[in-house]
Amino acid sequence: MAIATYCLVAIDCPDPAALAEFYAGVLGGEVRRDSDDWYDLYAPGGHRIAFQRAPGHRPPRWPSEDGSQQLHLDLKVPDIDAAQEQVLALGATPLDLDDKDGSRGFRVYADPAGHPFCLVTG
Repeated sequence: MAIATYCLVAIDCPDPAALAEFYAGVLGGEVRRDSDDWYDLYAPGGHRIAFQRAPGHRPPRWPSEDGSQQLHLDLKVPDIDAAQEQVLALGATPLDLDDKDGSRGFRVYADPAGHPFCLVTG
C-alpha cells in the first residue's frame, strides 16, 4: 500500500515566473501564480511542476565531477530535431547533443535557470 500520492516536483530558480513560462512553452498547460516566489504549471495529463524563488540559486553543474545531476526531467518528443529547434528558441542551452545518430535516444539541454533536462525519443 502506498503511503503517499504524487503531488508535484518543485524546481528552485531565480525567476519562477520566467521559468514557469519556459516550461509552459515546452509542455503546454496553464501557469498559475501563487505568489511572487511560487508559480505552478498545470501541464496536460494532470502533471504539476512548481517553480520557487531561491535567493542565491546556483544551477547544478553538468556534467559534474562527481557524476550527480541531482534531478532532471525527461521529456518525450515525437521529432527530436523539431523539438530541439523549439526549446532552443524558448531559451534552452545545449549541453550534450550527440545522440549517436539517434541510437542513444536523447539529447541534453539546460533550462534558462541552468537545470538539465533531456529530450527523449521513442
